[in-house]
Amino acid sequence: MAGEPQPDCLFCKIVSGEIPATIVRETETTVAFRDINPQAPTHVLVIPRVHYPDAAALAAAEPTITADILREAGQVAADEKIVDTGYRVVLNTGSGAGQTVFHAHAHVLGGRGLQWPPG
Repeated sequence: MAGEPQPDCLFCKIVSGEIPATIVRETETTVAFRDINPQAPTHVLVIPRVHYPDAAALAAAEPTITADILREAGQVAADEKIVDTGYRVVLNTGSGAGQTVFHAHAHVLGGRGLQWPPG
């Protein structure tokens, strides 16, 4: 059921503490941790504690938590000292966009030049 932890979800297991992660921030509604395959010097994932398969589903069901993710992304950037040099927040939705874990999440990337268009 949407919003409920899924037994086969990697990120749900990180939220529950079943799988370790390098956590950099936690709130009542979010967890932020370092990506295990970083694409930039700073690469942190911000995820909701509730399970939704992608950002669109999360936004439709839980707009307040969606806002929490974006607020936390900004706080991660501040903590990582990348605000002044710039950073990117990416929400991939669907496998064609590069989503590999189907639990909504935002990537916070920075610490190097980020070209446009990406990828």
